[in-house]
Amino acid sequence: MISEGKEQSARILATCLIAGAVMVAGFSLLTLYLAAPNDRWLQWTRKKKKPVRVYMDGCFDMMHYGHCNALRQARALGDQLVVGVVSDAEIIANKGPPVTPLHERMIMVNAVKWVDEVISDAPYAITKDFMKKLFDEYNIDYIIHGDDPCVLPDGTDAYELAKKAGRYKQIKRTEGVSSTDIVGRMLLCVRERSISDSHNHSSLQRQFSHGHNQKVEERGSGGTRVSHFLPTSRRIVQFSNGKGPGPDARIIYIDGAFDLFHAGHVEILRIARGLGDFLLVGIHNDQTVSAKRGAHRPIMNLHERSLSVLACRYVDEVIIGAPWEVSKDMITTFNISLVVHGTVAENNDFQKDDGNPYAIPISMDIFKVLESPLDITTTTIIRRIVSNHEAYQKRNEKKNASEKRYYEGKTFVSGD
Repeated sequence: MISEGKEQSARILATCLIAGAVMVAGFSLLTLYLAAPNDRWLQWTRKKKKPVRVYMDGCFDMMHYGHCNALRQARALGDQLVVGVVSDAEIIANKGPPVTPLHERMIMVNAVKWVDEVISDAPYAITKDFMKKLFDEYNIDYIIHGDDPCVLPDGTDAYELAKKAGRYKQIKRTEGVSSTDIVGRMLLCVRERSISDSHNHSSLQRQFSHGHNQKVEERGSGGTRVSHFLPTSRRIVQFSNGKGPGPDARIIYIDGAFDLFHAGHVEILRIARGLGDFLLVGIHNDQTVSAKRGAHRPIMNLHERSLSVLACRYVDEVIIGAPWEVSKDMITTFNISLVVHGTVAENNDFQKDDGNPYAIPISMDIFKVLESPLDITTTTIIRRIVSNHEAYQKRNEKKNASEKRYYEGKTFVSGD
């Protein structure tokens, strides 16, 4: 009787031990079972939620901070921004000759920090076939354009098909600048300079850099206005990276006017950035540029030039109104490891014995001259305009006529 009781107790104990082991194993398996599907679910949702791809096109001729701000706004409407750069032939057919050829415009657009992919030789108008290609081959979800009209020579809207397809989104145009305006500034500059070399150039310089010379408050040459750009801290923050250098970062410094920011500037900045971990760019103020390069310079004011440089993906930070001479204090303050300068520039003061702005970094053996990849300067761009100024004036007139036909064909109701 006692032995039977012991045997029964043993069986109960064994059963409990086995049940406990099964429960522990079951709990472990349940944990794995619940975790694995959860991981699979996360992987599936990641695959399922494809990035929103948006497309924006343009001529991007003489690319400026207005173009960059448009691309920044477009990128904010999606996860990936694909940019179409219109071909030279299409620009000539619809607007007139471009100032910068396609290969230079491609360099500029590729360098904008908000751009993920670039399509070369894009059509000026969104055709049915090209729109299908965007949707099917490039997986574009939305086509973006500014709130200013993009008008074809016949007065019709270049984005009409995209709007009808329900795949069109609009951004706000950046006021105060356009390629047409900049061409006008240059033509006005040349015209005023040719009238008299003894003219009060300081007032002309202020006209360009500060935008409040009443003499040309009305339309200038080429049907454009001078700059009325008013910088705000918010806009500067929008263009900034917001990140400083790491504690052991190799900081490269390059300075200049960076007027009419062009492909030559972009390429030398690209090379400079490759020499270190952080690229600091010094931008000289308007008065310094005027004193060193002539009273008709700069064409773009300090803040316009700063935004163009900040939008470049190779640039980490800028000094707005950098000193002409690189001092020991400046090198120490910014922990600069190397000061560089390109071989192609408006002046070669770095080769002088007296008045060399890089005398201190040279004496510290932290100065290097970089071979410039492109033989382009601000003067190059101005000469292109001047040599073909009649064609550019006709281009401006053509644009105004197309916009007039566009608005004449529109019906506006109260409140528009």
